[in-house]
Amino acid sequence: MEDKESNIGSSSSTPNLIAKSNPNITQFQGFSVPSHFVSGIISFQKHFQALDDDIIIATKPKSGTTWLKALVFSIVNRHRFTLSNTPLNFANPHQLVPYFDLNLYKENPNPDLSTIPSPRIFSTHLPYPMLADSIKHSNCRIIYIIRNPFDNIVSYWHFVNGMTNVFKPSLEDCFEMFCRGEEAYGPFWDHALGYWNMSLEKPLNVLFLRYEELKEDSVAQTKRLAEFLGFPFSMEEEKTGMANQIVDFCSFNNLKDLEVNKTGKAPGPRVPSNKLFFRSGKVGDYVNYFCPAAVERLSNILKEKLSGSGLTLKLIY
Repeated sequence: MEDKESNIGSSSSTPNLIAKSNPNITQFQGFSVPSHFVSGIISFQKHFQALDDDIIIATKPKSGTTWLKALVFSIVNRHRFTLSNTPLNFANPHQLVPYFDLNLYKENPNPDLSTIPSPRIFSTHLPYPMLADSIKHSNCRIIYIIRNPFDNIVSYWHFVNGMTNVFKPSLEDCFEMFCRGEEAYGPFWDHALGYWNMSLEKPLNVLFLRYEELKEDSVAQTKRLAEFLGFPFSMEEEKTGMANQIVDFCSFNNLKDLEVNKTGKAPGPRVPSNKLFFRSGKVGDYVNYFCPAAVERLSNILKEKLSGSGLTLKLIY
């Protein structure tokens, strides 16, 4: 790529960039979190009471959150709504599946969640150790999705630079913060390992998904997701191709082309439009931004941090 800023480590030597510290990130309970969400996190940890049929979508930012919310909402509510009248036609997935840390407990220290129909679907960017104790002691289901960290960094950089009233780091800054484990909700490896280890310990309660596998075989992974959630597709639904229909409806291109996501205003003051949630969704796009030396550097860090865990990532495409 010709843009020098967008091709980290374009020289032959391994890059050793010095990133500016992000004034919006603070160390809290062993992780790097956005400073303005800390009070909401504390309220969530103190007040949230999980129900056994709750569903929680857990992600690092820009790891396929919007897509996964649409899929889960469609699977769970397919008997309430047809795809022609689903609320996803009129509301962004983030409005239908609220965040604990970004929405509910940031806006109200102890919101009334009793009117939300069962099963309740929530989402969070928080690492597993920071979840409310009531979640850990319940039988609720948690779905975690992980994405190739290089694509994750590029997507996050584009997203943050499209926001308003926030610190806008350069791509180099984002890369360096990631390497140090100081990115939002990082370190990446600790975030991933928390959910990975719980998926091994409690496989009926925690499902570990990979973004790339969901892209590669969306139908098979959607069926796996439905089974885990307790909403498996019936024989009749298999015959009519319900899983395929949900996958097609929730595809990047279809969601992106919905009017609500082309022109709708996103919830919250920092995201100017729902359009910002839909950039490319591609696998391996990072090759246009990072040179081999940069990829090797972060790959080596990840190999060291994940060593012995059993968690493997396909880092190079």
